[in-house]
Amino acid sequence: MEQYEPDRLSAAQVAAMRRSFNNGRAALTRRSLLRASAGGALAAGGLGTLSACGIPAAGRSQGGVPAEDHSAEEKTVNFSNWTEYMDVDDSGKHHPTLEQFTKRTGVKVRYTEDINDNNEFFGKIKPQLAAGQDTGRDLIVLTDWLAGRLIRLGWAQKLDPSNLPHAYANLSAQFRSPDWDPGRAYSYVWQGISTVIAYNKKALDGVEVKSVSDLLDNPRLKGRVGFLSEMRDSVGMTLLDMGKDPAHFTADDYDAAIARLQKAVDKGQIRRFTGNDYTSDLTSGDFAACVAWAGDVVQLKADSPDIDFLIPDSGYMTSTDNLLIPNKARHKTNAERLIDFYYEPKPAAELAAYINYVCPVDGVKAELAKIDEDAADNPLIIPDKAMAAKSHAFRSLSSKEETEFEEKFAKLTGA
Repeated sequence: MEQYEPDRLSAAQVAAMRRSFNNGRAALTRRSLLRASAGGALAAGGLGTLSACGIPAAGRSQGGVPAEDHSAEEKTVNFSNWTEYMDVDDSGKHHPTLEQFTKRTGVKVRYTEDINDNNEFFGKIKPQLAAGQDTGRDLIVLTDWLAGRLIRLGWAQKLDPSNLPHAYANLSAQFRSPDWDPGRAYSYVWQGISTVIAYNKKALDGVEVKSVSDLLDNPRLKGRVGFLSEMRDSVGMTLLDMGKDPAHFTADDYDAAIARLQKAVDKGQIRRFTGNDYTSDLTSGDFAACVAWAGDVVQLKADSPDIDFLIPDSGYMTSTDNLLIPNKARHKTNAERLIDFYYEPKPAAELAAYINYVCPVDGVKAELAKIDEDAADNPLIIPDKAMAAKSHAFRSLSSKEETEFEEKFAKLTGA
């Protein structure tokens, strides 16, 4: 189904293999660990467990003090990212877009895939940041809730708009002003992550699914429905279905959503809560329909004509992985130049064609169509205005809320 240009075909095949269920950027090591990052530790022991994991209380930071910028004399940038989250060539050894950046600027990118889990990575960099020291990294990619935490702690550097003309001009409107970083003063989106409803047409056997209500209430789907083990996605989609805005919900709204999900669990409607392993349930037909991540659905659709997705009329959840420059980074300007590079349509398109997540760059569609027409027309990669208007983000939580909400969700899921 992919229509890459001939000289891209083998790369596309490599990409599909690398984005397999066990090894891809959306694989179990990525998505299922989000819950452990954001709340699994909380659920296990409350706020005390947070402290045991090395997450300090706000206000104890010695951050906020940038290092002297050595970008001019040291033509390098140290970039830490998640695994399988960058384009590669046929050999699997080179990253074409990074090499383009180096060729153009003379700045060498030391690229490291050393982020496997938000909380684990935070544990790596926390001692240096708390002590006001250099982490050895100029650019890091963190999921929105943790990006917001670093900003609150004063451990991320404020970006210089003069080094980010493309980023400022081309960032999609839906990502411009999250509540944890209004106006994107400290961060820019690496990729967007959309939560949708996926279904297996053969397994549905004529049952109509249009909403989360159908997943929770239709008796013909009993025992064949899946929800995600990521609290913000499953509860967020349920809140939307209940007419509540995930950006402005109350504690009572949250409890009502949990109660609704609990009812579906008690009557056997929900088969189980999963990480990325829902993909095998969906393709096998054990799940007729489920709450799913769009990056997976793109690949599942390419492999199976029975798999498809829908956006409920109530809307869908969106989250982001974000580029930040930690305090004391030695090469701030070089890092900003690299951020800006990925907001140019051509490199943004090359990246999107490989990893298939939501591209945050306006104006990328025409460039992406030159590489992969199907991807350019796919609203899961390039949301149109109607789809973007239906996107909703889960609001930031206080430390107390995060503890309480994750404990309730863990009880619901049996974690």
